[in-house]
Amino acid sequence: MKFIVDVFTKYQLNMMFALSLICGMLAFFVLINKTLIPTRKYILLSLELCAMFMLIFDRKAYLYRGNTTTLGFWMVRISNFMVFALIIGIIFSFTLYFINLLIYDVGIKNTPRRLKISCVLCFVAFILLIISQFTDFYYYFDEFNRYHRSGGFMICYLFPLIILVLELSVIIEYYKRIGKLMRVSILLFSIVPLISSIIQIFTYGISLTNIMLVGLVIIIYVIELIDMNGMIERANKHEIEAVRNEQKNMHLLFKQTATALANAIDAKDKYTHGHSRRVAEYSVKIAKYAQKNEQECEELYFAALLHDVGKIGIKDSIINKEGKLTDEEYGAIKMHPVIGMQILSSISQSPYLSIGAHFHHERYDGHGYPAGLKGEDIPDIARIIAVADAYDAMTSRRSYRDPIPQQLVREELVKGIGTQFDPFYAKIMIHLIDLDSEYMMKENKVKSTVEDIEPLVCEAYRSTFSDGILLTNDVTHIHLSSYMSDERKRENIPSYVLFDSLDGRIHDDEHKRRDLLYNEYAIIRSDGIITPVDIRNVQIKTNETLGASTESKAMLRGENISFDIEAVRFKDHLLIRLFNRFRFHEIIIALPDSTRYVYLSLTGEYCVIEDVDFYKTGETIGDGYIPRIAEEISYIDVPSGDIPNVQVDGWRSDISEGIEITDGMKLIFHTMSLPTARLVWHCPFIVLYTSDNGLVNGKNYRELSVVRLDGECWEEDDYSENRVNVSKLESFVDWNDWKALNKAGQECELLFSIDNERITITTEYCGLAICCVTTITGSVPKLYAALTGDQCAITNVRIKR
Repeated sequence: MKFIVDVFTKYQLNMMFALSLICGMLAFFVLINKTLIPTRKYILLSLELCAMFMLIFDRKAYLYRGNTTTLGFWMVRISNFMVFALIIGIIFSFTLYFINLLIYDVGIKNTPRRLKISCVLCFVAFILLIISQFTDFYYYFDEFNRYHRSGGFMICYLFPLIILVLELSVIIEYYKRIGKLMRVSILLFSIVPLISSIIQIFTYGISLTNIMLVGLVIIIYVIELIDMNGMIERANKHEIEAVRNEQKNMHLLFKQTATALANAIDAKDKYTHGHSRRVAEYSVKIAKYAQKNEQECEELYFAALLHDVGKIGIKDSIINKEGKLTDEEYGAIKMHPVIGMQILSSISQSPYLSIGAHFHHERYDGHGYPAGLKGEDIPDIARIIAVADAYDAMTSRRSYRDPIPQQLVREELVKGIGTQFDPFYAKIMIHLIDLDSEYMMKENKVKSTVEDIEPLVCEAYRSTFSDGILLTNDVTHIHLSSYMSDERKRENIPSYVLFDSLDGRIHDDEHKRRDLLYNEYAIIRSDGIITPVDIRNVQIKTNETLGASTESKAMLRGENISFDIEAVRFKDHLLIRLFNRFRFHEIIIALPDSTRYVYLSLTGEYCVIEDVDFYKTGETIGDGYIPRIAEEISYIDVPSGDIPNVQVDGWRSDISEGIEITDGMKLIFHTMSLPTARLVWHCPFIVLYTSDNGLVNGKNYRELSVVRLDGECWEEDDYSENRVNVSKLESFVDWNDWKALNKAGQECELLFSIDNERITITTEYCGLAICCVTTITGSVPKLYAALTGDQCAITNVRIKR
């Protein structure tokens, strides 16, 4: 019991915030709803608004508790008074709702006397609450502005309990005459608060009753929606034309209801918040690339939004279990597609909903569940949802791990092509990943794409870090302000950690460092002192205006000092400028290579960092902007063939000269992935293109296809169609062996064949036989090929015609 209370206490403020937002949204939905009885509409609106403001004030009461400022003094008193008043308001609104239900739905003519007494008791309870503000009868506040119960506190519980008992007696009397769904909601509203109020008396410091009341208010509206939908379906048989005029409003209502239901589903699992919405959004992105029409995309959105509806029928203890599931528990989980189909199949006008729920766990190779369908026997909607669902599962936080780095997610999708996933839709998802260079598509966005960072309260060294800010050849400007914490020492200033990791975050745990390929370059203090970790050279220029001693004195006085940073990276060199009103530092760092990323994380020791914002200036630098202080690292310093060698440090960061293609031409070259390469697609690519002058990115440049030597192919032009066939030869062991061979260095031979509008590229590479056929529509005067890739060196390129 103590554990439950501790957990509830820890998360109750977040629960209050979430529930108040839901009540606010539901109040808006009630306000715009045109199908409710007018009196019931305003009663429900009052119910939702009372619940929303009650939780807002309850949360404020906790937040300002013990705050002895003038604001804290008034906020604690006003908030506590409003909590008690709004609880009475919720009970009074529910009483009016019950009366309205009996009059319109049950058909009674006279309001039961017990409900009238309930209304009078609400009024008396409110009068006593006002009196208690001047007598400390219910509660009082000590000299530290903290709330305490008084001797008469039980009286404030007595009135709601009496009212709920009176209402319960009326519910029992009219139980059989009230609709099944409605009777559940009003019965819960009368019983659950009674139980929670009794518990609340003995568990001081938690708002169990308040949160339960709000939860029941939400349930009342959801059940009212369900009942209202039933009413609309019955009216549809008699008034088809009237319903057609309301289709737009119903579509909005359907979207709101589906979203609310999806949120309720996600709420069953504390680690899947927003999962259904994200899967729906990713599914639509895939569908648009697959050239689905607008109606198909909309149907897919709702099917994906409700794909996990069957989890409603699975026990919370199984869904939220953190350890390994037993066979029996896993069997229960595998039933959720069937349960979802059963729930949604009743929506006959939208059969695609049940299809998405039923088949989204089928595998392309036939080893999925529940039906074991294979290939294109799996409905199209389900094949798309399966890819989006797997992607979100990997990129979302779980109890046992952080979101998986996007590069590793991509590699898993590549491995699942043709086995777990439909090849066509999996390749579209992979292409979306390639376009998402800032890793926007995930549960929590990496801070390299947002405009601010939350304030950091830094204590001991390496105790607090911000997420990494990605540094590129587009100048990044960072502004922050800082002041010392209570322990004022000369060293208490912000610092900046330069590092790389797959998830763009600082890691001190050795296992995470290894798994996320963490590499730390250097630590730079705001006073220009650098601690090198893994750099080749560093050069520092300092220009002091007022001087370091003046800065130190200002900080020791507790002044809030502004700092500005300009950072830009070009290949293996990094330029950082640090400046404030006291001094200026220009730092050039020679990195160990040109391939890995560089992130900058804010930290410090016994200081507070706040007002942080950053942006890209739009100034993109080129070669020569940063003075070179170390030799460029080259893996292509060997004799070249017919065209110059090319080193590709990042995703298509460089490309070879273009080569005009002729029928029967062979392109032979040596390739080797760079020492930092760690993924399957760190290999050469062949770009098929056309342009007026034969240059890459020349006049009228059109990219027709990109063929990668890991077997992937993507068409880059609306007027070309690509079909790729990849088969594994007997020499193929596995992808780890493939990467090892690629890193060791291999000879590759490409054969080009031209048959009218069809260009065929074939090769055998590291155990893969690749054949890509590109069919071109439209006029193309000449075709060219160029070599590029990701983290690879391409040398000794020879052309044989």
